[in-house]
Amino acid sequence: MNLKNSLIIALIAIAFYAGWSFNQDLEVGVETPALQAKADKTGYVVAEQTRNQDPHYSPVADQPLQKQVFWGDTHLHSNFSMDAFIFGNTLGPDDAYRFAKGEKVMATKGQPAQLREPLDFLVLADHTDGVGAMIALKAGNPKLLANPTLQAWSEILFAGEVDDARQLDSTQTRSDTPGELEDKDIRGNAWDYLTATADAHYEPGTFTPLIGFEFTAQKGGQNLHRVVIYRDDAETAQTLLPLSPKESSDPRVLWDFLQQYEETSGGKVLAIAHNGNISNGLMFPTAELEFGDQMDSDYAARRARWEPVYEVTQIKGDGEAHPLLSPDDRFADYESWDLGDFAGVPKTDQMIPFEYAREALKNGLALESTYGANPYKFGMIGSTDSHTSLATAAEDNFYGKHSAGMEPQPDRWKDAVGGRGKFTVPGFMMAASGYAAVWATENTREGIWDAIQRKEVYATTGSRMTVRFFGGWDFTEADLQASNMSDIGYGKGVPMGSTLLQSSAAAPVFMLQAAKDPNGANLDRLQMIKGWEDAEGAVYEKVFNLAWSNPELRSMDASGDVADIPSTVDEAKATYSHKYGAAELSALWQDPQFSAEQKAFYYVRALEVPSPRWTAYDAAQFDVEMAPYVKQTTQDRAYSSPIWYEPSD
Repeated sequence: MNLKNSLIIALIAIAFYAGWSFNQDLEVGVETPALQAKADKTGYVVAEQTRNQDPHYSPVADQPLQKQVFWGDTHLHSNFSMDAFIFGNTLGPDDAYRFAKGEKVMATKGQPAQLREPLDFLVLADHTDGVGAMIALKAGNPKLLANPTLQAWSEILFAGEVDDARQLDSTQTRSDTPGELEDKDIRGNAWDYLTATADAHYEPGTFTPLIGFEFTAQKGGQNLHRVVIYRDDAETAQTLLPLSPKESSDPRVLWDFLQQYEETSGGKVLAIAHNGNISNGLMFPTAELEFGDQMDSDYAARRARWEPVYEVTQIKGDGEAHPLLSPDDRFADYESWDLGDFAGVPKTDQMIPFEYAREALKNGLALESTYGANPYKFGMIGSTDSHTSLATAAEDNFYGKHSAGMEPQPDRWKDAVGGRGKFTVPGFMMAASGYAAVWATENTREGIWDAIQRKEVYATTGSRMTVRFFGGWDFTEADLQASNMSDIGYGKGVPMGSTLLQSSAAAPVFMLQAAKDPNGANLDRLQMIKGWEDAEGAVYEKVFNLAWSNPELRSMDASGDVADIPSTVDEAKATYSHKYGAAELSALWQDPQFSAEQKAFYYVRALEVPSPRWTAYDAAQFDVEMAPYVKQTTQDRAYSSPIWYEPSD
């Protein structure tokens, strides 16, 4: 970051801590980060346009820019989030951006932290309820200290013992927190600071901070959180103060806010539903909605409009599939969190079908037949939901869920990461997951946001493997092997996140390709997950193994299964080798059970060979012996966004 932007951030920070109004104080003689970012961005675009107008020897000079994969985290929290602050996080937005850009920062517990490779983009999604309030409380804000409860909080947080402060961990998920935490001046100054800091770190073509927030909606302890992402700069995003769930937790109220924002500001915005495994059956309703009423065409259409992608994996577990729903899928039980909700209410088997992505995709087909719109026609991404300001998802570089006991230390595997009531979630259940991969032509706010909106994205559980997926009618083996396979994919078909409309009675042809993370494990296999609806409205699923490594050691059996790859993991040393697996796998595939009359979706799941889990790295690093039930081997994976097939009327 250059000196000018550093000075701008310093000025913004002084203004925030002093409680000034940014709109007033930054207008007098100080160039705002929003305007500077806009100027920088304009220069970048003009340079690109000018370059492409000139004749060049390069064969691609007069072609549209090629899409590249960009890596990011769309769900990270700084100490501006009330819970993150109470958890002990001392790192602010500037630290979060510097870390994501590859800089070394000092974590809250005093350890130097750095990514092996920088991220391309980041969404700092601090909670809007009480945003910035704990920082204001620490600064002695008189409005907050006038409340006896908040005065007591101040004494606990800033003068008491750490164990006493942990008593406040659950405050954000309660509905009876003091109203002063929602003071509009405090929230407004915090929002101005967050958005302006994002603009100051914007480097088009190199690093993109997308402005966003988390709408922490819930019903009781049932998690209905959404992350909201803007396409816009700070000046536009500041048009309307973000909605707080203290006003309403109904997602339909959030959609009203998103529509109001677009109509008021002229900007663009979308929402991403939080991993649903703590919703206790509320995330993907099919009949009764989250806050009463019944499913109808309006809900289906509006959810599809505002929530184009879904956060399928994160620190609080994986949400692609569940063994209860997919008993024939050997890989369905991955990092499952199925204990209960935030309030400690235990989960029942009847809740699980309404929490997982694959089941929602299937149910969406049936709902579309009834209501004319598919509320669950979503793409899939992963993100961390870390509350440390550190976007880490690698097994050997994992800084945990929050700063109070979950950053690297000997006992974090057995300390409580969350939960209350009838159960506690132990630390070893944290998943070092995940990241969002985006196919875009440029690393800009417009490029990244547009790719998310059109669902040309995929999720990984932390690995940075590259996944391509195209559907069409005329792909051939020569196309799959061609050096310009992606050009052919776009020219003759559609990419992940798209819909194929019937053009013949023949089955569509899919091209898929995956390349390993250069710093990760080799690839084990590529699978196709299919879901479909029959003529009676029933929905089904099937997993197909399409390509796998080491065919000299294993082959497909009569049931369509392929044996596991041998594991090279030495759990005691937290090591593994590249003896098995492949650097790249690809497949050309037609559905052998295709019916032209049946709606369907298809998505790719790519699995790596076994490698050490973060718990194994911890055990080796800190020389601790963990309980035998703690898993120390993992198999990282990627989930593409689906391609949907729709028959003609």
